[in-house]
Amino acid sequence: MPELPEVETVRRGLLPVMEGQVIARAQVNRPDLRWPFPPGMADRLTGARVNTLRRRSKYILADLSTGETLLIHLGMSGRMLISGTQVGGFHHDHPAPAKHDHVVLDMDGGARVTFNDARRFGAMDLLPTAGAEAHPLLSVLGPEPLGNDFHEHYLASRLKGRATPVKSALLDQHLVAGLGNIYVCEVLFRAGIHPARLARDISPAEAARLVPLIREVLAEAIEAGGSSLKDYRQADGELGYFQHSFRVYDREGQPCTTPGCTAHLHRIVQSGRSSFFCPICQR
Repeated sequence: MPELPEVETVRRGLLPVMEGQVIARAQVNRPDLRWPFPPGMADRLTGARVNTLRRRSKYILADLSTGETLLIHLGMSGRMLISGTQVGGFHHDHPAPAKHDHVVLDMDGGARVTFNDARRFGAMDLLPTAGAEAHPLLSVLGPEPLGNDFHEHYLASRLKGRATPVKSALLDQHLVAGLGNIYVCEVLFRAGIHPARLARDISPAEAARLVPLIREVLAEAIEAGGSSLKDYRQADGELGYFQHSFRVYDREGQPCTTPGCTAHLHRIVQSGRSSFFCPICQR
């Protein structure tokens, strides 16, 4: 599942061809993805100008001139592909329609944005821009980890008294929005915190250390273009590169990267997800 850096990378890739542009023609090629599309979605999108393209957690939100917002979730394999314009110095012509091109947006600037999703776990919805935060998928989210509302006092207070592993707590979207398995593993390694430690045992000092490390890891991943695992691609179709900088994730059995540490990295399963850690550096 793409995490915050991947979604932010896609949003930034879409900005030049979508924000400020009119959707000249919208084409919807099936009735649903993970959930049914809203009624008349193609007609409601056609002719609308994209005023703002923003992100909330792992959702891309396109605020339209019609007073509605297009919500996009990439799911496990969803890709937003750009064609018919110059991206990164290369011209991308419109490709032949593909089997899993479920929604196609032709922008008045000549670009085409195609939502391709082989597994169909992605989603699109239309909601009133005014009060968008009340949408069921958005209303339950915690603060953005890169925003001002996420700080050491907030994190310490939310971890206090929780009898759940700190890894699970940081994955809780009610606590903080957008963090996923890959980057929590990387953050806990840099913080020297074992993923199985209970959240209630994290000291205020450790919580204060976690906040800047979360921001640091996310910023590095966004700068590298996100992590390319399995089906993920940027909006221009290119791979991201942060996966080459993983210090623990998916490195079971390999030497710890901490200078002087002689341990090899371990893996455990927590709530059905793999956690990677150093048994010496993380306590």
